[in-house]
Amino acid sequence: MTRFSDRIRRARLTLAGFAAAVVVTAGCTLPAFAPRTEGEAAAPGTTPSWHDCPEVPNELVGRGAPGMRYECARIAVPRNRGTATGATAGPGAGERFEIALIRARSNKQHDRIGSLVINPGGPGASGVDTAVYLSFGPAFGGLPAKVTDRFDIVGFDPRGVSRSSPVKCISDADLDASFGYDPDPESQASFDEFVALNRRIGQSCGHRYGNQLPLYATEQAARDMDAVRAAVGDEKLTYLGYSYGTLLGATYAQLYPQRVRALVLDGAVDPQQKLIAGSESQAKGFERAFDNFNRWCAANAGRCPIAPDARGAVTSAIDKARVSPVRGTGGREATSGWVFYAVISSLYTESGWQELARAIDRLQGGDPTDVFKLADAYAGREDDGTYSNLFDANLAVNCADETEKPTRERIRQLQSQWREKYPLFGPALAVGMLGCVEWPGQRDPYPTGKAVGAPPVVVVGTTGDPATPYEQTAALASMLGVGRVLTWEGEGHTAYPQTACISAAVDAYLISLTVPREGLRCPAR
Repeated sequence: MTRFSDRIRRARLTLAGFAAAVVVTAGCTLPAFAPRTEGEAAAPGTTPSWHDCPEVPNELVGRGAPGMRYECARIAVPRNRGTATGATAGPGAGERFEIALIRARSNKQHDRIGSLVINPGGPGASGVDTAVYLSFGPAFGGLPAKVTDRFDIVGFDPRGVSRSSPVKCISDADLDASFGYDPDPESQASFDEFVALNRRIGQSCGHRYGNQLPLYATEQAARDMDAVRAAVGDEKLTYLGYSYGTLLGATYAQLYPQRVRALVLDGAVDPQQKLIAGSESQAKGFERAFDNFNRWCAANAGRCPIAPDARGAVTSAIDKARVSPVRGTGGREATSGWVFYAVISSLYTESGWQELARAIDRLQGGDPTDVFKLADAYAGREDDGTYSNLFDANLAVNCADETEKPTRERIRQLQSQWREKYPLFGPALAVGMLGCVEWPGQRDPYPTGKAVGAPPVVVVGTTGDPATPYEQTAALASMLGVGRVLTWEGEGHTAYPQTACISAAVDAYLISLTVPREGLRCPAR
Protein backbone atom coordinates (compact mmCIF):
# COMPACT_ATOMS: atom_id res chain seq x y z
CA MET A 1 0.00 0.00 0.00
CA THR A 2 1.30 3.48 -0.86
CA ARG A 3 2.55 5.37 2.18
CA PHE A 4 0.28 8.08 3.59
CA SER A 5 2.81 10.85 2.95
CA ASP A 6 3.30 9.72 -0.65
CA ARG A 7 -0.40 9.81 -1.38
CA ILE A 8 -0.85 13.25 0.15
CA ARG A 9 2.17 14.47 -1.79
CA ARG A 10 0.85 13.02 -5.04
CA ALA A 11 -2.47 14.71 -4.39
CA ARG A 12 -0.80 18.08 -3.88
CA LEU A 13 1.32 17.61 -6.99
CA THR A 14 -1.80 17.13 -9.06
CA LEU A 15 -4.33 19.25 -7.15
CA ALA A 16 -4.31 21.88 -9.84
CA GLY A 17 -6.52 19.88 -12.15
CA PHE A 18 -6.25 19.05 -15.82
CA ALA A 19 -4.65 21.30 -18.34
CA ALA A 20 -7.59 23.12 -19.84
CA ALA A 21 -6.86 22.13 -23.42
CA VAL A 22 -9.46 19.83 -24.91
CA VAL A 23 -7.24 16.92 -25.81
CA VAL A 24 -7.57 13.31 -24.79
CA THR A 25 -4.21 13.37 -23.06
CA ALA A 26 -4.30 16.89 -21.69
CA GLY A 27 -4.37 17.56 -18.04
CA CYS A 28 -3.28 16.78 -14.58
CA THR A 29 -5.69 15.48 -12.03
CA LEU A 30 -6.19 13.90 -8.67
CA PRO A 31 -6.09 10.11 -8.58
CA ALA A 32 -9.51 8.61 -7.86
CA PHE A 33 -8.94 5.88 -5.28
CA ALA A 34 -12.09 6.17 -3.19
CA PRO A 35 -15.09 3.87 -3.56
CA ARG A 36 -18.41 5.33 -4.64
CA THR A 37 -20.47 6.39 -1.66
CA GLU A 38 -23.45 4.20 -0.96
CA GLY A 39 -27.07 5.05 -0.31
CA GLU A 40 -30.09 6.40 -2.11
CA ALA A 41 -29.83 9.73 -3.86
CA ALA A 42 -32.09 12.42 -2.47
CA ALA A 43 -34.66 13.50 -5.04
CA PRO A 44 -34.49 17.03 -6.46
CA GLY A 45 -35.83 19.59 -4.02
CA THR A 46 -35.42 17.35 -0.96
CA THR A 47 -32.89 17.32 1.86
CA PRO A 48 -30.19 14.67 1.40
CA SER A 49 -29.46 12.09 4.04
CA TRP A 50 -25.90 12.50 5.28
CA HIS A 51 -24.08 9.53 6.78
CA ASP A 52 -20.63 8.96 8.24
CA CYS A 53 -18.14 7.75 5.61
CA PRO A 54 -14.66 7.32 7.15
CA GLU A 55 -14.00 4.70 4.48
CA VAL A 56 -13.45 7.44 1.88
CA PRO A 57 -10.35 9.02 3.47
CA ASN A 58 -9.25 5.54 4.56
CA GLU A 59 -9.24 4.34 0.96
CA LEU A 60 -7.61 7.54 -0.31
CA VAL A 61 -4.76 8.02 2.14
CA GLY A 62 -5.08 5.37 4.82
CA ARG A 63 -6.80 7.52 7.45
CA GLY A 64 -8.78 10.65 8.04
CA ALA A 65 -7.30 13.95 9.11
CA PRO A 66 -7.01 14.36 12.90
CA GLY A 67 -10.03 16.11 14.35
CA MET A 68 -12.09 15.78 11.15
CA ARG A 69 -15.41 14.00 10.63
CA TYR A 70 -16.45 12.93 7.15
CA GLU A 71 -20.03 12.59 5.96
CA CYS A 72 -21.33 11.63 2.53
CA ALA A 73 -24.59 12.03 0.65
CA ARG A 74 -26.02 11.72 -2.83
CA ILE A 75 -28.45 14.02 -4.61
CA ALA A 76 -30.38 13.48 -7.84
CA VAL A 77 -30.40 16.19 -10.50
CA PRO A 78 -32.19 16.39 -13.85
CA ARG A 79 -30.02 15.04 -16.65
CA ASN A 80 -31.09 17.80 -18.98
CA ARG A 81 -31.10 21.12 -17.16
CA GLY A 82 -31.94 23.21 -20.17
CA THR A 83 -33.68 25.78 -17.98
CA ALA A 84 -33.23 26.97 -14.42
CA THR A 85 -35.96 24.57 -13.32
CA GLY A 86 -34.66 21.67 -15.38
CA ALA A 87 -37.94 21.54 -17.31
CA THR A 88 -36.89 20.81 -20.85
CA ALA A 89 -37.46 18.44 -23.70
CA GLY A 90 -34.81 16.52 -25.59
CA PRO A 91 -32.12 13.99 -24.59
CA GLY A 92 -32.35 12.87 -20.98
CA ALA A 93 -35.64 14.65 -20.28
CA GLY A 94 -37.21 13.26 -17.12
CA GLU A 95 -34.09 11.25 -16.19
CA ARG A 96 -31.61 11.88 -13.39
CA PHE A 97 -27.90 11.93 -12.69
CA GLU A 98 -26.63 11.18 -9.19
CA ILE A 99 -24.16 13.63 -7.67
CA ALA A 100 -21.86 12.41 -4.87
CA LEU A 101 -21.00 14.77 -2.00
CA ILE A 102 -18.67 14.67 0.96
CA ARG A 103 -18.20 17.16 3.76
CA ALA A 104 -15.33 17.36 6.20
CA ARG A 105 -16.14 19.10 9.47
CA SER A 106 -13.57 20.02 12.11
CA ASN A 107 -14.35 19.22 15.73
CA LYS A 108 -12.85 22.65 16.47
CA GLN A 109 -15.38 24.42 14.29
CA HIS A 110 -16.84 27.59 15.80
CA ASP A 111 -18.86 30.54 14.57
CA ARG A 112 -19.75 28.50 11.51
CA ILE A 113 -20.20 30.57 8.33
CA GLY A 114 -21.41 27.76 6.09
CA SER A 115 -19.90 25.41 3.53
CA LEU A 116 -16.88 25.98 1.30
CA VAL A 117 -17.65 24.04 -1.88
CA ILE A 118 -14.57 22.78 -3.74
CA ASN A 119 -13.88 21.89 -7.37
CA PRO A 120 -10.31 20.87 -8.32
CA GLY A 121 -10.60 21.27 -12.07
CA GLY A 122 -10.28 18.97 -14.98
CA PRO A 123 -12.87 18.55 -16.11
CA GLY A 124 -12.74 15.06 -14.72
CA ALA A 125 -11.10 15.56 -11.33
CA SER A 126 -12.90 14.45 -8.18
CA GLY A 127 -14.08 17.10 -5.76
CA VAL A 128 -14.80 14.38 -3.21
CA ASP A 129 -11.14 13.35 -3.24
CA THR A 130 -10.01 16.97 -3.15
CA ALA A 131 -12.08 17.83 -0.09
CA VAL A 132 -10.42 14.94 1.73
CA TYR A 133 -6.92 16.04 0.72
CA LEU A 134 -7.55 19.68 1.65
CA SER A 135 -8.90 18.63 5.05
CA PHE A 136 -5.40 17.56 6.14
CA GLY A 137 -4.29 21.11 6.76
CA PRO A 138 -1.25 23.23 5.89
CA ALA A 139 1.35 20.62 6.83
CA PHE A 140 0.22 18.61 3.82
CA GLY A 141 -0.71 21.51 1.54
CA GLY A 142 -4.30 21.61 2.78
CA LEU A 143 -6.49 24.48 3.90
CA PRO A 144 -5.56 26.78 6.81
CA ALA A 145 -7.14 26.03 10.18
CA LYS A 146 -8.81 29.44 10.23
CA VAL A 147 -10.83 28.29 7.20
CA THR A 148 -11.64 24.77 8.37
CA ASP A 149 -12.61 26.21 11.77
CA ARG A 150 -15.33 28.32 10.14
CA PHE A 151 -16.51 26.22 7.17
CA ASP A 152 -17.53 22.70 6.35
CA ILE A 153 -15.30 21.63 3.45
CA VAL A 154 -17.62 20.19 0.80
CA GLY A 155 -16.50 18.34 -2.28
CA PHE A 156 -18.68 17.05 -5.08
CA ASP A 157 -17.98 14.97 -8.15
CA PRO A 158 -19.58 16.78 -11.10
CA ARG A 159 -21.91 14.85 -13.39
CA GLY A 160 -20.01 12.19 -15.29
CA VAL A 161 -17.02 12.24 -12.91
CA SER A 162 -15.83 9.43 -10.62
CA ARG A 163 -18.78 8.60 -8.30
CA SER A 164 -21.39 10.80 -10.01
CA SER A 165 -22.97 8.73 -12.79
CA PRO A 166 -19.51 8.35 -14.36
CA VAL A 167 -19.08 8.43 -18.12
CA LYS A 168 -16.77 5.62 -19.20
CA CYS A 169 -16.17 4.83 -22.86
CA ILE A 170 -12.40 4.83 -23.51
CA SER A 171 -10.55 1.54 -23.15
CA ASP A 172 -7.35 1.30 -21.11
CA ALA A 173 -5.57 0.15 -24.28
CA ASP A 174 -6.64 3.29 -26.16
CA LEU A 175 -5.58 5.51 -23.28
CA ASP A 176 -2.18 3.80 -23.21
CA ALA A 177 -1.90 4.27 -26.95
CA SER A 178 -2.86 7.93 -26.72
CA PHE A 179 -0.48 8.83 -23.91
CA GLY A 180 2.34 6.81 -25.41
CA TYR A 181 1.92 8.23 -28.92
CA ASP A 182 4.53 10.51 -30.45
CA PRO A 183 3.66 14.05 -29.27
CA ASP A 184 4.75 15.40 -32.67
CA PRO A 185 3.77 12.91 -35.41
CA GLU A 186 5.62 14.51 -38.32
CA SER A 187 5.02 12.02 -41.13
CA GLN A 188 1.61 11.99 -42.74
CA ALA A 189 1.25 8.30 -41.97
CA SER A 190 1.93 8.86 -38.27
CA PHE A 191 -0.47 11.81 -38.18
CA ASP A 192 -3.17 9.75 -39.90
CA GLU A 193 -2.73 6.97 -37.34
CA PHE A 194 -3.30 9.47 -34.54
CA VAL A 195 -6.41 10.72 -36.32
CA ALA A 196 -7.65 7.14 -36.50
CA LEU A 197 -7.00 6.61 -32.78
CA ASN A 198 -9.00 9.71 -31.87
CA ARG A 199 -11.77 8.70 -34.27
CA ARG A 200 -11.96 5.25 -32.63
CA ILE A 201 -12.24 6.87 -29.20
CA GLY A 202 -14.97 9.22 -30.39
CA GLN A 203 -16.91 6.43 -32.04
CA SER A 204 -16.72 4.33 -28.88
CA CYS A 205 -18.15 7.14 -26.77
CA GLY A 206 -20.77 8.03 -29.36
CA HIS A 207 -21.89 4.41 -29.58
CA ARG A 208 -22.29 4.18 -25.81
CA TYR A 209 -23.91 7.56 -25.04
CA GLY A 210 -25.36 8.79 -28.32
CA ASN A 211 -27.38 11.99 -28.10
CA GLN A 212 -26.79 12.30 -24.34
CA LEU A 213 -23.16 13.39 -24.77
CA PRO A 214 -24.07 17.13 -24.66
CA LEU A 215 -25.55 16.61 -21.18
CA TYR A 216 -22.03 16.62 -19.70
CA ALA A 217 -21.48 20.27 -20.67
CA THR A 218 -20.23 22.86 -18.19
CA GLU A 219 -23.47 24.84 -18.03
CA GLN A 220 -25.37 21.71 -17.04
CA ALA A 221 -22.82 21.04 -14.26
CA ALA A 222 -22.97 24.67 -13.10
CA ARG A 223 -26.71 24.33 -12.64
CA ASP A 224 -26.06 21.20 -10.57
CA MET A 225 -23.92 23.35 -8.29
CA ASP A 226 -27.01 25.20 -7.20
CA ALA A 227 -28.47 21.88 -6.09
CA VAL A 228 -25.25 21.31 -4.12
CA ARG A 229 -25.66 24.72 -2.49
CA ALA A 230 -29.22 23.84 -1.49
CA ALA A 231 -28.16 20.38 -0.28
CA VAL A 232 -25.70 21.85 2.23
CA GLY A 233 -28.31 24.34 3.42
CA ASP A 234 -26.59 27.56 2.39
CA GLU A 235 -28.60 30.53 1.16
CA LYS A 236 -25.60 31.66 -0.90
CA LEU A 237 -22.63 29.79 -2.34
CA THR A 238 -19.08 30.06 -1.05
CA TYR A 239 -16.81 28.37 -3.58
CA LEU A 240 -13.16 27.57 -4.27
CA GLY A 241 -12.48 26.47 -7.85
CA TYR A 242 -9.12 25.52 -9.34
CA SER A 243 -8.24 25.53 -13.07
CA TYR A 244 -11.31 24.27 -14.98
CA GLY A 245 -13.14 24.85 -11.69
CA THR A 246 -12.76 28.57 -12.40
CA LEU A 247 -14.83 28.12 -15.56
CA LEU A 248 -17.44 26.20 -13.59
CA GLY A 249 -17.55 28.94 -10.96
CA ALA A 250 -17.69 31.73 -13.53
CA THR A 251 -20.60 30.01 -15.25
CA TYR A 252 -22.43 29.70 -11.92
CA ALA A 253 -21.88 33.41 -11.26
CA GLN A 254 -23.53 34.27 -14.56
CA LEU A 255 -26.47 31.94 -14.01
CA TYR A 256 -27.08 32.69 -10.32
CA PRO A 257 -25.40 36.02 -9.46
CA GLN A 258 -27.75 36.72 -6.55
CA ARG A 259 -26.85 33.39 -4.94
CA VAL A 260 -23.11 34.07 -4.73
CA ARG A 261 -21.57 34.85 -1.35
CA ALA A 262 -17.89 34.50 -2.32
CA LEU A 263 -16.03 32.86 -5.21
CA VAL A 264 -12.28 32.21 -5.37
CA LEU A 265 -11.23 31.27 -8.90
CA ASP A 266 -7.60 30.09 -8.85
CA GLY A 267 -5.80 29.27 -12.12
CA ALA A 268 -8.16 31.16 -14.39
CA VAL A 269 -9.53 29.80 -17.64
CA ASP A 270 -10.49 32.49 -20.16
CA PRO A 271 -14.02 31.42 -21.21
CA GLN A 272 -13.90 33.56 -24.33
CA GLN A 273 -11.00 31.66 -25.88
CA LYS A 274 -11.96 29.15 -28.54
CA LEU A 275 -10.19 25.85 -29.14
CA ILE A 276 -7.30 27.08 -31.27
CA ALA A 277 -6.57 30.17 -29.18
CA GLY A 278 -6.79 28.19 -25.95
CA SER A 279 -4.46 25.48 -27.23
CA GLU A 280 -1.89 28.02 -28.40
CA SER A 281 -2.12 29.82 -25.07
CA GLN A 282 -1.23 26.59 -23.30
CA ALA A 283 1.62 25.86 -25.71
CA LYS A 284 3.03 29.29 -24.87
CA GLY A 285 2.46 28.75 -21.14
CA PHE A 286 4.19 25.38 -21.00
CA GLU A 287 7.08 26.64 -23.13
CA ARG A 288 7.56 29.57 -20.76
CA ALA A 289 7.41 27.30 -17.70
CA PHE A 290 9.96 24.95 -19.28
CA ASP A 291 12.28 27.89 -19.95
CA ASN A 292 12.02 28.72 -16.25
CA PHE A 293 12.92 25.13 -15.40
CA ASN A 294 15.86 25.27 -17.80
CA ARG A 295 17.20 28.43 -16.14
CA TRP A 296 16.73 26.90 -12.70
CA CYS A 297 18.77 23.88 -13.79
CA ALA A 298 21.61 26.04 -15.07
CA ALA A 299 21.71 27.92 -11.77
CA ASN A 300 21.36 24.82 -9.55
CA ALA A 301 23.64 22.22 -11.11
CA GLY A 302 24.05 20.45 -7.78
CA ARG A 303 20.33 19.65 -7.74
CA CYS A 304 19.90 19.19 -11.48
CA PRO A 305 21.88 16.27 -12.91
CA ILE A 306 21.01 17.24 -16.49
CA ALA A 307 22.47 20.78 -16.13
CA PRO A 308 23.57 23.01 -17.73
CA ASP A 309 21.44 22.29 -20.82
CA ALA A 310 18.21 20.78 -19.46
CA ARG A 311 16.28 21.63 -22.63
CA GLY A 312 18.83 19.80 -24.74
CA ALA A 313 18.73 16.77 -22.44
CA VAL A 314 14.94 16.54 -22.47
CA THR A 315 14.69 17.07 -26.22
CA SER A 316 17.33 14.39 -26.78
CA ALA A 317 15.50 11.97 -24.47
CA ILE A 318 12.26 12.40 -26.42
CA ASP A 319 14.05 12.01 -29.75
CA LYS A 320 15.82 8.84 -28.61
CA ALA A 321 12.56 7.43 -27.29
CA ARG A 322 11.06 7.72 -30.77
CA VAL A 323 13.51 5.21 -32.19
CA SER A 324 14.72 3.21 -29.19
CA PRO A 325 12.47 3.46 -26.15
CA VAL A 326 13.89 2.20 -22.87
CA ARG A 327 12.11 -0.85 -21.49
CA GLY A 328 11.01 -0.93 -17.90
CA THR A 329 9.54 -3.54 -15.58
CA GLY A 330 7.30 -5.98 -17.40
CA GLY A 331 8.56 -4.82 -20.78
CA ARG A 332 6.70 -1.48 -20.75
CA GLU A 333 8.37 0.97 -23.12
CA ALA A 334 9.11 4.58 -22.24
CA THR A 335 8.04 5.91 -25.63
CA SER A 336 8.34 9.55 -26.63
CA GLY A 337 4.79 10.14 -25.47
CA TRP A 338 5.43 8.87 -21.96
CA VAL A 339 8.59 10.93 -21.68
CA PHE A 340 6.70 14.00 -22.91
CA TYR A 341 3.94 13.58 -20.31
CA ALA A 342 6.51 13.15 -17.58
CA VAL A 343 7.71 16.62 -18.58
CA ILE A 344 4.17 17.98 -18.57
CA SER A 345 3.51 16.48 -15.14
CA SER A 346 6.64 17.99 -13.62
CA LEU A 347 5.79 21.54 -14.66
CA TYR A 348 2.62 21.75 -12.55
CA THR A 349 4.68 22.43 -9.42
CA GLU A 350 8.12 23.91 -8.93
CA SER A 351 8.93 20.96 -6.68
CA GLY A 352 8.51 18.77 -9.76
CA TRP A 353 11.51 20.31 -11.50
CA GLN A 354 14.08 18.35 -9.53
CA GLU A 355 12.05 15.17 -10.05
CA LEU A 356 12.08 15.73 -13.80
CA ALA A 357 15.83 16.27 -13.86
CA ARG A 358 16.37 13.08 -11.90
CA ALA A 359 13.92 11.13 -14.09
CA ILE A 360 15.63 12.19 -17.33
CA ASP A 361 19.06 11.44 -15.85
CA ARG A 362 17.97 7.95 -14.83
CA LEU A 363 16.31 7.38 -18.19
CA GLN A 364 19.63 8.18 -19.84
CA GLY A 365 21.11 5.47 -17.65
CA GLY A 366 18.53 2.93 -18.79
CA ASP A 367 15.98 3.20 -15.95
CA PRO A 368 12.55 4.62 -16.92
CA THR A 369 10.96 4.11 -13.49
CA ASP A 370 10.80 7.79 -12.56
CA VAL A 371 9.56 8.78 -16.01
CA PHE A 372 6.65 6.39 -15.60
CA LYS A 373 6.03 7.62 -12.05
CA LEU A 374 5.66 11.22 -13.21
CA ALA A 375 3.64 10.43 -16.31
CA ASP A 376 1.33 7.99 -14.54
CA ALA A 377 0.57 10.52 -11.79
CA TYR A 378 -0.50 12.90 -14.53
CA ALA A 379 -2.54 10.30 -16.39
CA GLY A 380 -4.16 8.71 -13.35
CA ARG A 381 -2.78 5.35 -14.52
CA GLU A 382 -2.52 2.64 -11.89
CA ASP A 383 0.32 0.13 -11.63
CA ASP A 384 -1.86 -2.55 -13.19
CA GLY A 385 -2.44 -0.44 -16.30
CA THR A 386 -6.02 0.55 -15.50
CA TYR A 387 -7.43 4.06 -15.59
CA SER A 388 -10.34 5.76 -13.88
CA ASN A 389 -12.81 7.74 -15.96
CA LEU A 390 -10.87 11.00 -15.67
CA PHE A 391 -10.12 11.37 -19.36
CA ASP A 392 -13.48 10.02 -20.47
CA ALA A 393 -15.08 12.87 -18.52
CA ASN A 394 -12.44 15.33 -19.70
CA LEU A 395 -13.32 14.71 -23.34
CA ALA A 396 -17.06 14.50 -22.76
CA VAL A 397 -17.20 17.87 -21.00
CA ASN A 398 -14.66 19.76 -23.08
CA CYS A 399 -16.06 18.60 -26.39
CA ALA A 400 -19.64 19.31 -25.34
CA ASP A 401 -18.52 22.88 -24.51
CA GLU A 402 -16.47 23.54 -27.63
CA THR A 403 -18.04 25.02 -30.76
CA GLU A 404 -14.88 25.54 -32.83
CA LYS A 405 -13.99 22.54 -34.97
CA PRO A 406 -10.88 23.07 -37.12
CA THR A 407 -10.24 20.78 -40.06
CA ARG A 408 -7.51 18.15 -39.92
CA GLU A 409 -5.68 20.14 -42.56
CA ARG A 410 -5.77 23.25 -40.37
CA ILE A 411 -4.46 21.25 -37.42
CA ARG A 412 -1.65 19.93 -39.59
CA GLN A 413 -0.71 23.50 -40.52
CA LEU A 414 -0.75 24.61 -36.89
CA GLN A 415 1.39 21.64 -35.90
CA SER A 416 4.11 22.91 -38.22
CA GLN A 417 3.70 26.58 -37.29
CA TRP A 418 3.67 25.96 -33.55
CA ARG A 419 6.72 23.71 -33.83
CA GLU A 420 8.65 26.83 -34.80
CA LYS A 421 7.14 29.03 -32.07
CA TYR A 422 6.85 26.52 -29.22
CA PRO A 423 9.20 23.67 -30.17
CA LEU A 424 8.61 21.31 -27.26
CA PHE A 425 4.89 21.79 -26.63
CA GLY A 426 3.37 23.40 -29.72
CA PRO A 427 2.99 20.32 -31.91
CA ALA A 428 1.39 18.27 -29.14
CA LEU A 429 -1.12 21.01 -28.33
CA ALA A 430 -1.96 21.29 -32.03
CA VAL A 431 -2.57 17.60 -32.70
CA GLY A 432 -4.31 17.32 -29.33
CA MET A 433 -7.22 19.24 -30.82
CA LEU A 434 -8.08 16.12 -32.81
CA GLY A 435 -9.84 14.76 -29.71
CA CYS A 436 -12.78 17.14 -30.14
CA VAL A 437 -12.55 17.28 -33.92
CA GLU A 438 -13.33 13.55 -33.98
CA TRP A 439 -15.92 13.77 -31.18
CA PRO A 440 -19.45 12.83 -32.31
CA GLY A 441 -21.66 14.68 -29.82
CA GLN A 442 -23.51 17.92 -30.37
CA ARG A 443 -22.26 21.05 -28.61
CA ASP A 444 -23.74 23.02 -25.71
CA PRO A 445 -21.50 26.07 -25.11
CA TYR A 446 -21.41 27.89 -21.78
CA PRO A 447 -22.24 31.63 -21.42
CA THR A 448 -19.48 34.23 -21.67
CA GLY A 449 -20.87 37.42 -20.17
CA LYS A 450 -21.04 39.61 -17.11
CA ALA A 451 -22.09 38.30 -13.71
CA VAL A 452 -24.52 41.17 -13.27
CA GLY A 453 -25.59 41.50 -9.64
CA ALA A 454 -22.86 39.25 -8.22
CA PRO A 455 -20.55 40.48 -5.44
CA PRO A 456 -16.80 40.84 -6.06
CA VAL A 457 -15.13 37.62 -7.22
CA VAL A 458 -11.43 36.96 -6.48
CA VAL A 459 -9.52 35.68 -9.52
CA VAL A 460 -6.07 34.32 -8.65
CA GLY A 461 -3.29 34.01 -11.22
CA THR A 462 0.28 32.67 -11.10
CA THR A 463 2.85 34.34 -13.34
CA GLY A 464 4.61 31.06 -14.11
CA ASP A 465 1.47 28.96 -14.58
CA PRO A 466 1.88 26.59 -17.56
CA ALA A 467 -1.65 25.22 -17.87
CA THR A 468 -3.72 28.37 -17.35
CA PRO A 469 -1.27 31.09 -18.35
CA TYR A 470 -1.30 34.25 -16.29
CA GLU A 471 -2.72 36.35 -19.14
CA GLN A 472 -6.05 34.58 -18.70
CA THR A 473 -6.47 35.91 -15.15
CA ALA A 474 -7.32 39.48 -16.09
CA ALA A 475 -9.40 38.24 -19.04
CA LEU A 476 -11.69 36.22 -16.75
CA ALA A 477 -11.95 39.01 -14.18
CA SER A 478 -12.83 41.51 -16.91
CA MET A 479 -15.41 39.24 -18.52
CA LEU A 480 -17.27 38.79 -15.24
CA GLY A 481 -17.20 42.52 -14.58
CA VAL A 482 -16.87 41.92 -10.83
CA GLY A 483 -13.49 40.19 -10.77
CA ARG A 484 -10.60 41.34 -8.60
CA VAL A 485 -7.18 40.01 -9.67
CA LEU A 486 -4.81 38.58 -7.06
CA THR A 487 -1.34 37.72 -8.42
CA TRP A 488 1.24 35.23 -7.22
CA GLU A 489 4.69 35.74 -8.73
CA GLY A 490 5.45 32.05 -8.47
CA GLU A 491 5.76 28.88 -10.51
CA GLY A 492 3.35 26.05 -11.15
CA HIS A 493 -0.38 25.75 -11.59
CA THR A 494 -2.59 27.53 -8.99
CA ALA A 495 -1.53 29.46 -5.90
CA TYR A 496 -3.80 29.00 -2.86
CA PRO A 497 -2.76 28.19 -0.15
CA GLN A 498 0.94 28.00 -1.06
CA THR A 499 2.27 31.22 0.50
CA ALA A 500 1.40 33.33 3.52
CA CYS A 501 0.59 36.35 1.34
CA ILE A 502 -1.86 34.48 -0.90
CA SER A 503 -3.41 32.66 2.05
CA ALA A 504 -3.93 35.84 4.04
CA ALA A 505 -5.70 37.55 1.14
CA VAL A 506 -7.92 34.59 0.27
CA ASP A 507 -8.71 33.70 3.89
CA ALA A 508 -9.82 37.26 4.64
CA TYR A 509 -12.08 37.22 1.60
CA LEU A 510 -13.63 33.83 2.39
CA ILE A 511 -14.19 34.57 6.06
CA SER A 512 -14.88 38.31 6.21
CA LEU A 513 -15.63 39.11 2.55
CA THR A 514 -12.69 41.50 2.53
CA VAL A 515 -11.71 41.90 -1.12
CA PRO A 516 -7.94 42.03 -1.84
CA ARG A 517 -6.75 45.49 -2.73
CA GLU A 518 -6.50 46.32 -6.39
CA GLY A 519 -3.23 45.17 -7.94
CA LEU A 520 -2.07 43.05 -4.99
CA ARG A 521 0.92 40.94 -6.01
CA CYS A 522 2.41 38.29 -3.73
CA PRO A 523 6.10 37.36 -4.04
CA ALA A 524 7.17 33.83 -4.93
CA ARG A 525 8.61 33.30 -1.47
